[in-house]
Parts: sequence; structure tokens; C-alpha cells
Amino acid sequence: MTNTRALVTHRTNRLLRLLTWQEGSALVEFALTVPILFSFFFGLIEVSLASYCHQVISESAREGTRYAMVHGSSCQTGSGTSCTVTASAVNSFVAAEGWPNLGGGTMSANTTFPDGNQAAGSRVQVTVTYLFPFRVPFIPPSTLTMSSTSVTYIVQ
Repeated sequence: MTNTRALVTHRTNRLLRLLTWQEGSALVEFALTVPILFSFFFGLIEVSLASYCHQVISESAREGTRYAMVHGSSCQTGSGTSCTVTASAVNSFVAAEGWPNLGGGTMSANTTFPDGNQAAGSRVQVTVTYLFPFRVPFIPPSTLTMSSTSVTYIVQ
């Protein structure tokens, strides 16, 4: 009986040592936490990139209204020719500004004249829309639609 009790005690002690064995636990903890940390880190990068892209489209809308503001119906070049701008010309100007597209999305501009004409004192409105592809590990990819509008009065 003593031999059986010693065997049970030996097996119990061995089982307790296996349960409290610490070798390799750091590797398991590392493997469990790294994907969470990387997802958080890359998510932070994507949010920062989205914020940057929103600032870029806001500035693009402002630049479009500035361009249209000085190219109203009374605009003339030094040689006396008309330099009146159209909605499509403002849209092309905004698209050709050359801001870096770090987000990899698509940008479109829409120009309207809410007062119906391009005369001095009338308003011009430029709306820039950007489709930001939001990609974070372990989260399904999606598209975030951002928009910025700028309105100003035509001065000439």
C-alpha cells in the first residue's frame, strides 16, 4: 500500500509541476497579444491617414472656390480676353492640384453656382468627395466617404 501511495504522490507532484511549469508561457502570451497590438497600431495609422485625407479635401475645396472667385464673369486677362471659368474648369483645377493621395482612394469635385450665374457678388460652391479605403487587420475592409464643401462670393 505504501508503494501505491508513493506512486500516487509522485504522479500528483509531477502533475502539479506540469501545471505550474512556466517555460513557454511568455511565448504564448506574446502570440496572443501581438495581433491585438498590431491591429491597434495599424488602426491608429489608418485613422491618422483618414484625418490627413479629410484635411486635403478641405483644402482642395477651398482652393477650388478661390480659383472660381477670381475668375468670374467680369474676369479679363491683360490682353483683354475673357478668363471666365466654368464649373467643369473648376472641377478640373481641383483634380489637377496634385495633393498626395496617401489614402489610395478616389476624389471627385462638384462645382455649382447657387445664385445661378458667375457675376461678381454671386456665390460659388465647391464640394469635394473622397472615398477612403479603410483597411485594418482582422476587420473587413470598408470604404469611408468623406466630403467637404466651401462656399464663397465671386469678386470679379
